Amino acid sequence: MEFIKPGINIDFIGKRTIGYLISAILIATSLLTLLILGGPRYGIDFAGGTLVQVRFDREVSIAEVKAGLDELSMTAPTVQSYGPSEENEYLVRTGEALATGDDFSERITEALATSTGAEAQIRRVEMVGPQVGETLREKALLALFYALIFITIYISGRFELKWMVSAVTAGVLILAVYLFSLIGVSIPVLILVALMASLLLFWQLHLRYAMGAIVALIHDVIITVGIFTILGKEFSLPIVAALLTIIGYSLNDTIVVFDRIRENFRRYARRGTAENINRSVNETLSRTILTSVTTLIVLLCLFFLGGDIIHDFALALIIGVLVGTYSSVFVASPILLVLGGEAVAVRQEVSSDSAA
Repeated sequence: MEFIKPGINIDFIGKRTIGYLISAILIATSLLTLLILGGPRYGIDFAGGTLVQVRFDREVSIAEVKAGLDELSMTAPTVQSYGPSEENEYLVRTGEALATGDDFSERITEALATSTGAEAQIRRVEMVGPQVGETLREKALLALFYALIFITIYISGRFELKWMVSAVTAGVLILAVYLFSLIGVSIPVLILVALMASLLLFWQLHLRYAMGAIVALIHDVIITVGIFTILGKEFSLPIVAALLTIIGYSLNDTIVVFDRIRENFRRYARRGTAENINRSVNETLSRTILTSVTTLIVLLCLFFLGGDIIHDFALALIIGVLVGTYSSVFVASPILLVLGGEAVAVRQEVSSDSAA
């Protein structure tokens, strides 16, 4: 059975303005949400503090749980239900890094049993100091930044044979971030400035494929983070892992399309740039959709059947796969056309390959 008929020719490039408008609205909404809320909602990993997951043998109220916590002199604890209501589980959070010694679980269990009249069972205890949380947050940002930078080296080398130029550019950016971080400049500010500088350098150095891929990846990460923030989800180390996975997935899809674009410029040099790019997107459309659908089936199984621990991780990947599939078609490929001069650049590359 053919999912997409051969020879299909949807005018994706002709409708790129609609795609840009949709992306602009999603990015603006994401950034505005982050600005209004003062950034994403950090979990214990990044914000620091103590988290306790507790289960009761019968239904209890949040007020009863808080009453028991007051006896332990916890600083501004928050209590929320966790998982299915019939399991009677709650998450207790406090911004204070408590000393979780051997008797910590026992003291909480006794206090909660007294205030609720129900048997309490401690399921999980996590404690992260504020300094450790800040360090983890900075390292997570650096991990995302380094992933994007090293991707530019690969893309530029593979598609434009500019290994040295891209490597030197990436090295300068990484060194600049490192040196400025030593003098106490905020890591988030550094990453933002470095990304803007990298896009400007890619433009000046005519690293078109790299710029197309990186803009699409930044697009995917911003929208995923924005939707996650709108939904009120917490950011933790597993979510950072999900974002890195999204970058890899989206890049893989973009590379397949770029490969076909380069191949079609070699085969059909007389075609116009827009026609070759649009034809390439259509020729890889079946592969793009089938890969995304099969990936989403697995992620949906994880989301609904994997339990609460990996629920948010699976949700982040679902959002990322959907946005990444969209960006491969409506963001990465049209950018090659917008930058101008792609056909000439590719034909020169083909001529160099043939001469070699």
